[in-house]
Amino acid sequence: MEANGTIWSHDYLRNSHEFSPAVQNHLKRFCIVLGSHRCVIDLYLTLFFALLASAIGAYIHMVWNIGGNVSTLGFSGIMIWLRFTLYEPNMLYLLFLFALLKGASVGPMIMLVIDFDSSVLVTAFVGTAVAFVCFSAAAMLATRREYLYHGASLACCMSILWWVQIASSIFGGSTTVVKFELYFGLLIFVGYIVVDTQMITEKAHHGDMDYVQHSFTFFTDFASLFVQILVLNMFRKMKKGRKDRRN
Repeated sequence: MEANGTIWSHDYLRNSHEFSPAVQNHLKRFCIVLGSHRCVIDLYLTLFFALLASAIGAYIHMVWNIGGNVSTLGFSGIMIWLRFTLYEPNMLYLLFLFALLKGASVGPMIMLVIDFDSSVLVTAFVGTAVAFVCFSAAAMLATRREYLYHGASLACCMSILWWVQIASSIFGGSTTVVKFELYFGLLIFVGYIVVDTQMITEKAHHGDMDYVQHSFTFFTDFASLFVQILVLNMFRKMKKGRKDRRN
């Protein structure tokens, strides 16, 4: 079977050789044409600016209270646009707008955490950054396609988590169920970082050098993991506070 010039044979799928230098360089820098100037854009630098835009969006919510249903609908629409659109020069700006609206949507949660204990926010961001770097690096250094096929397992786990959340919302959930949802969800999002990293390198191996889409994938993984760690730290802090009050 052949797709996009690639023969997907049994021997090909079992091939787990190291990536070529060109593919490894893809993770470091990309070239695009902006007007008449040719610029070298770092994939992770693009991710950094997307995260910065998200932080600005959260700050704007704190000042003008713009986060809510409108911002959620906005970043959802842009997410669909980015996911199903081929590369265009203005897609980089769409990525930053998506990050801005995503940050505004998470703003109410961030405000709640800051009012409770600002150290929880710092701990969550540092923990997310460390986890993202470590697991993404592990996926890049691992044997080719070693973790790629775990995507189906992660999708199944995500379905289980979704049904557990629905059941707990209908029948009520205990503290044990909430802890299971938080830790199980944390493992799922960490797994997606590993799988998506190898998916990006595999696409680059076949000539897909769309750094906007790849940065978008990394950003969504980072944001999902950050929210999960933030909620988990908040839950642990509140539980510890209740325990201290009882003592």
